[in-house]
Amino acid sequence: MSAVFRAARGGLGGRKLQAVVIGLVVLVATAASTLALGMLTDAHSPFDHAFGSQNGAHVAVTVDTSVASAAQITAATKVSGVTAVAGPFATEDVVAQVSMPGISGTISNPMNFVGRSSPGGPVDDLTLQQGQWPTSDKQVVISSNAPGQLGSTITVGKQVLTVVGVANSVTDTADAWVLPAEMNAIAGSASTGQAQLLYRFSSSATSADIGSDINEVKAALPSGAVQSTVSYLDYRTSEQSHVAPWVPFIIAFGVIALVISVLIVVNVVGGAVVAGTTRIGVLKSIGFTPLQVVACYVLLIAVPAVTGAVVGVVCGNLLAAPLYQQNAQVYQVGVLGVPFWVDLAVPLAVLALTVAAAIGPALRAGAMSPVQAIATGRAPKPKHGFFAQRLLARLTGVPRAVTLGFAAPAARPGRTFVTVVAVLFGAAAVTFGVGLASSLNRVYHDLSDGARLPVQVMTVPAGPQPGPGPVAGGPGKGAKGGNGPIKIGPGGQSMTAAQQHAITTAIAATPGTLHYLSEADDNLSLPGLGNANGGARITAYGDGDPSWSNLALISGSWYSPSASVPEIDVNTLFLTDTSTAVGDTYTLVNGAHKVTAKIVGEVFAAGDEVNIYMSPATLTAIDPTVTGPGSYAVSLKPGVNANAYASTLQNTIGGSYIVDSHNGSDKAFIAVITLIAMLTLLIIAVAGLGVLNTVALQIRERAHDIGVFKALGMTPRQTLTMVICSVGITGLLAGIIAVPAGILLHHNVLPTMAHAANSDLPASVISVYSVPEMVILALAGLVIAIVGALVPASWAANSRTATALRTE
Repeated sequence: MSAVFRAARGGLGGRKLQAVVIGLVVLVATAASTLALGMLTDAHSPFDHAFGSQNGAHVAVTVDTSVASAAQITAATKVSGVTAVAGPFATEDVVAQVSMPGISGTISNPMNFVGRSSPGGPVDDLTLQQGQWPTSDKQVVISSNAPGQLGSTITVGKQVLTVVGVANSVTDTADAWVLPAEMNAIAGSASTGQAQLLYRFSSSATSADIGSDINEVKAALPSGAVQSTVSYLDYRTSEQSHVAPWVPFIIAFGVIALVISVLIVVNVVGGAVVAGTTRIGVLKSIGFTPLQVVACYVLLIAVPAVTGAVVGVVCGNLLAAPLYQQNAQVYQVGVLGVPFWVDLAVPLAVLALTVAAAIGPALRAGAMSPVQAIATGRAPKPKHGFFAQRLLARLTGVPRAVTLGFAAPAARPGRTFVTVVAVLFGAAAVTFGVGLASSLNRVYHDLSDGARLPVQVMTVPAGPQPGPGPVAGGPGKGAKGGNGPIKIGPGGQSMTAAQQHAITTAIAATPGTLHYLSEADDNLSLPGLGNANGGARITAYGDGDPSWSNLALISGSWYSPSASVPEIDVNTLFLTDTSTAVGDTYTLVNGAHKVTAKIVGEVFAAGDEVNIYMSPATLTAIDPTVTGPGSYAVSLKPGVNANAYASTLQNTIGGSYIVDSHNGSDKAFIAVITLIAMLTLLIIAVAGLGVLNTVALQIRERAHDIGVFKALGMTPRQTLTMVICSVGITGLLAGIIAVPAGILLHHNVLPTMAHAANSDLPASVISVYSVPEMVILALAGLVIAIVGALVPASWAANSRTATALRTE
């Protein structure tokens, strides 16, 4: 066995470039696979991961302390099935004035405050993302979902608080946290006397389990003491629905990475064994058995492969770390990381693949006689390469260096084919990645409130006292994950004519306004709907063209308020649940009120919510309680900052109204685009290394021929041209084929992503490739091939003629 180790060590010393290429290919393949598989694994269950690590609350209960005594609340923490409880924490719903550094004025916003002495606890262990926990009564930590940033000030009544930290609660239990002593000052004489209890239960897997748990809590408290309950299942469903659309493209990139890694590893290892066939013959001639020959070459391949795999896992984790951190902030799921089993399984799988690729060629060489192995290893069979050279030599108008390069791939057709396929996959990944990034950019602008309608204006809801301070009803918090405006009540507060006039006058007078729409919102239970809450979100736009909402249409047109028959637009989930299509009629039923409307358009509104859009008159006909708009939505001219605009409008309109800005937070978009770019670059790197290996083997095998060419007068520039042309033609061919392959992949993966989000796609999201762009993308294979070949080609161009002539 020692002889085998010495032979393998000698082989490594004599073929350092081969060892480096093998190590790098395995490194990049392992890193890409670790990144892709790690992201895919955590994309399935980020909420569950964070919920467990943060001891998330199965149920958050708000109790009226004027109805339940302290002793009764304490008793309610010990009901059957409770495994952990946090609280009671004093809590208040307020309208706060938020002032941000560098922006004049303030923004009114409903916020839920909770008093906690520390971020940790047996339930709802908060994760501090920025800053620190309050150390004095005038400090506040805000949720990452709440408006504001470090250094902002939040005014509640006479209390002015400084934001010293940003924290994340996996089930969004509050908008802001202060020390318990500060809650008395915030509530003041208008305190609503609310307390928050956070529970974890032994049985909580289903809605029935949660319902039973809530009933236990209610039974332990006086009637009417429980004001509200929120289940973690609502957040979990919302969270998974937001992650699900990203899974198909991660799978696509993962498959591409693994397939191209297989091709390149087989090509690298197979080429290394073929190039060493002469050496195998020598080993056999001095007494090595076939088994020893196989073991020697497996070790020769395995040593750099093991090094590459280990370093690749580390690199994959380092590349994944910022993406996980960013995704954790986007999805509000705490800390994410590559699972241990991925770090173990990926390198083992890549190593097994590498060894398997080495065994096949080594077994064939081991079965040869010494004389046959030595003879076979000298050069490619003449019939494979010389015919192509003679045929291309007839092109007298083409430089001889070019024709020699074009003929070179014919010498090793099997190796050339694998290289073409590998470059094809790399170029297809570029085409797919570019198209996917463009499509997601359009999706972001179509669905993001920050991009569509960045400013919302509404009235301050009625409360125990006017102006900023505690208010009844709370901020209307729902399942986390949406970025829509805050709504007060089931349809907002219907504004009076005077309020509407005041708002529209102020909006029209504020510089930067592009369009504005009045917006009335409602939630109704309608026949045929199968969504979880049994209802539909109704939106009625007025005071302008509904197309100003900047929502994209998948098909059809926007409703016309003046149509003789009421018209509505709906999202894909509505059509799916009701088995209807654009052009059909649908009867809206709300108690004794019925309206038969024609479906005239399908709106791109993804998610787990049924959406219906109609005129204000149609909404009033189906629900007479909605007598006017509840808010106004404003779209801004290009370049106008939403926060600055909102502050100006707030100062103009006064404290009787809330101006809520959405500045287009694009963290999710950046995270996904970064992941796409990272996976694409890694795949390109693998493909490039495959080309490098092919050219290096080609130069090594043809070193004597290159020396002859140089002796006959071939210049270094002509040598470089010959080598580049040998891969350029295959790279160009691969690139041309890769464009339709990448587009086909894009056109299949993107609808799958959309269906995971319960939607179809507008044509504008699918048709993102222009003709000039496709021409440029067709050159991706050529670029990959040329860049991969530059290093060995430069070596061949600069090698000495005498050295090359002595090479056999």
